[in-house]
Amino acid sequence: MSSSNGRRGGSGLLDAAKQRRTVFIDALRSRLWPVPALGVVAAVFAGIALPELDGAVDQHMPQALAGYLFGGGADAAREVLGAVATSLITVTSLTFSLTLITLQLASSQYTPRLLRTFAADRFVQRTLALFLATFVYALTVLRTVRNDSDGEAEFVPRIAVTVAYLLAMASVLALVLFLGHLVRQIRIETMLEHVSADIQDTARRLLDPLDEHPDDDGAPAPPAGASMVTARSSGFLVEVDEQALLTAAVDNDVVIWVDSPVGSGILAGVPVAFCWSAKVPRGSLDEKTLTSVRERVAGALTTGNERTATQDIGYGLRQLTDVVVRALSPGINDPTTAVHGLNSCSATLCELAGYRLGRRVLRDADEVPRVILARPDLADLLDMVCSQPQLYGASDPAVLGRLLSMLRELAWVVVLPEHRQAIAERLHRLERATAEQECDPAERRRLDELAHHVREALDRRWPPG
Repeated sequence: MSSSNGRRGGSGLLDAAKQRRTVFIDALRSRLWPVPALGVVAAVFAGIALPELDGAVDQHMPQALAGYLFGGGADAAREVLGAVATSLITVTSLTFSLTLITLQLASSQYTPRLLRTFAADRFVQRTLALFLATFVYALTVLRTVRNDSDGEAEFVPRIAVTVAYLLAMASVLALVLFLGHLVRQIRIETMLEHVSADIQDTARRLLDPLDEHPDDDGAPAPPAGASMVTARSSGFLVEVDEQALLTAAVDNDVVIWVDSPVGSGILAGVPVAFCWSAKVPRGSLDEKTLTSVRERVAGALTTGNERTATQDIGYGLRQLTDVVVRALSPGINDPTTAVHGLNSCSATLCELAGYRLGRRVLRDADEVPRVILARPDLADLLDMVCSQPQLYGASDPAVLGRLLSMLRELAWVVVLPEHRQAIAERLHRLERATAEQECDPAERRRLDELAHHVREALDRRWPPG
């Protein structure tokens, strides 16, 4: 089997098991609780095992090694463990508070869609795991300390108490590093870098290099008599099982056209796909075949309550554009941040221009098109990036100038005629919006010059500034 939009490992399909694993991992890493929860479980086991180890080896430990371990009695051990537990739960509360404040700041200052990126920060997750694990470990070990009373010999788990001390020292160091990390994370440059990296990772996983296959995908258009397939549930389309769709199309000898790209909002009972007979395109499908196709197509489309970057090409650009738009709002009025966001948008679009965008066609073993999947092309992504910043930043020459510079940069790297046409159309719309503004004559000349540079780049000319 192959795909006209690229071959992965000879099959032309995204590996279903790998894709499900990627979705599962993404769901876990975007939540704060899994890593701290694992840390707590590990701390409980360690708090039980190390005192047992102490009881087995304390009597036979060489004196040279014992000198490096905790040397106090039972009361001193309780004081150390109690101090560690008390201080760590306080530090953990402070850390959670700082994290929530950072999330609130990112949501209000930039965009709520960045919260998923913050929650997936591994440094924050591991720091919280260390603090909680140290607290739970100290409490677990504390229960094993005994005084010499009631006929029982005194027991001080020296190895376990020493480990608690080392964990406390590591937590102090982690707190200092965490504060520095948090300051860096709330910088706009850092957030834009994280989002851009996620976009590049998604592109490498899902898209094929542009020069790998010919431009014509040979995808058939839905005929007039195509049968509709409705969504089973409402939400954002977050995953498409390509293997399941192709198998359903081959088994029922039909062609399936998925009309909604990943990342779009769909509603239960509303059409999201079409299907028709591969042999008689304008003929109607029998009721049994149609029911089977509808069930299997609906089962291959997974919805969620929020967009993710797992299969969504445009999600990262949506995040970047939201940062730009929020910075241009009257309540924030930060055009410099908007320009920074457009810088990242430009770099991302230039990166994506090197991949094959647009609809994806899956073919059977005989190279017959069986499944056509909707995907955004460069024109769609360019509209997403430019439309709202152009609308809300039309009165700011700096924003308009950066949009024109982005078109120039993109015009230089694209190679397909349809991509050049999309840039030319966007340039025309941007010039029309610029002409409607009352700009300073010097700014007007600068914007006109930038627009001229875009046309030169479309003609493969880049004169020195």
